[in-house]
Amino acid sequence: MRMAKVSKEKAESIRLELARRDAVRTDFRIEEVAGQILIPINDNISNSDLLELGAQAVSADPKPRRQYRAPYEEIVREAIIPNELKDRLPGKWELLGDVLLVHLPSELVPYKSGIAETYARILHARTVCLETGGISGVHRTPQVEVIFGEGTETVHKENGILYKLDVAKVMFSSGNMDEKRRMASLDCRGETIADLFAGIGYFSLPLAVHAKAKRVVACEINPVAFGYLVENVARNHVGEVVQPFLGDNRTLPSGHWADRVLMGYVGTTEQFLPQAFELVKDGGVVHYHEICPIDEFPEKPLRQIAEAAGKIKIEVLRLGEVKSYAPAISHYVIDFRVSL
Repeated sequence: MRMAKVSKEKAESIRLELARRDAVRTDFRIEEVAGQILIPINDNISNSDLLELGAQAVSADPKPRRQYRAPYEEIVREAIIPNELKDRLPGKWELLGDVLLVHLPSELVPYKSGIAETYARILHARTVCLETGGISGVHRTPQVEVIFGEGTETVHKENGILYKLDVAKVMFSSGNMDEKRRMASLDCRGETIADLFAGIGYFSLPLAVHAKAKRVVACEINPVAFGYLVENVARNHVGEVVQPFLGDNRTLPSGHWADRVLMGYVGTTEQFLPQAFELVKDGGVVHYHEICPIDEFPEKPLRQIAEAAGKIKIEVLRLGEVKSYAPAISHYVIDFRVSL
């Protein structure tokens, strides 16, 4: 059988990434051989992709897991709803700490209490929240309804960072995990960074903890999110690096003082480009996030950047997709260097 061979030190992080790509075979055991970890894998990941992750494809004969059943299979089997509706049970969810967020199609809403109990029991969640709408307003407030348990405040661990939040009051998108990891992988030693939409520390904390930034000015306009930002800075022991700033990022001290400007917001991000150009140093980098129809990328956001830049020269360093946002629409990020 094909397996991914990894070192003990990297085994868990690589296993999580393989699982995220649905590349781990859960019907066979993970094994240790001669100090190396062997992870059973599916055929949907190439040898070159494994090498990029720090793993090597090998052949081995692992032991099968006995009576294994995937969580979703357990949920479908045990949910007490009409059999003809079982294929409508959501196979995707967001588990933040011990609070589960799930979206139900309308035909399942009448059975929401029993469904929530099943998900909570099998996924070991304390509280289950039904997503009743999207993220709304300048404060990016989620719309959820508690349908099992009580208490929506939790502590979520991601990439070695602890995020405390209330899922009913502030957003947390696990779909941005790859981009948070990318920020964490940067070498920001000696840099001063302006995070214009810090939230609870989604990007500010990886930049401080892993990328080793010298200083991160983390701006957040939502007082509730700002409170969690302050708490998360202390929780992750980066109080000497991250400087939380409550208010509109357009009121940050002027002058070209930022080596890097992070614009991790979508919807009206182009309105804040003038402020980014006001803050970034000559030679500095801006990470510009925006949603865009697939057939208008990258022309539309590049046009918005050029219009805001005016006579300022920019050099595009990277064009990337963060995640799908809606049918035929995606969340993108553009990295560009500024020459004043």
